[in-house]
Amino acid sequence: MRTRILRRKTAARHFFVFAGMALMMVSALAQTAAQESRTVPVIDGGVGPCSADFTINDDAAKPLYNATIKVHIAYGFMYMRKLDLQVGTNVDGKARFTGLPDRTKDGLFFRASQGDREGSAFDDSAKTCKAEFTIQLEKKNQ
Repeated sequence: MRTRILRRKTAARHFFVFAGMALMMVSALAQTAAQESRTVPVIDGGVGPCSADFTINDDAAKPLYNATIKVHIAYGFMYMRKLDLQVGTNVDGKARFTGLPDRTKDGLFFRASQGDREGSAFDDSAKTCKAEFTIQLEKKNQ
């Protein structure tokens, strides 16, 4: 009889130790996921020294997660080389392009969108090599 009671107490201790360890693991994974979602996504064009930092907001000025920003780049001799880049925003609505050329034929036209909302920004990298933009996405006109 005494052996059964000891086995039950031991089993209960093991259960609580296991449950505590599982809770700690879940907490650590949640913290890691939260840190990763705060990391600013970066796409490197690899064709120059310039960069563009973005914050994408909705019409209520709240950051938009997973908005897409696209840019088409013509660069090089006679601007014959072409490059299309795309990046999505993090939970803070932030994204970054690096490695952009410091000279382009017509500047850089960035288009941001999410669902039925869109917005844009223009940069002449010869004038502002390290640009920062805040784009407010609005409903598309139909």
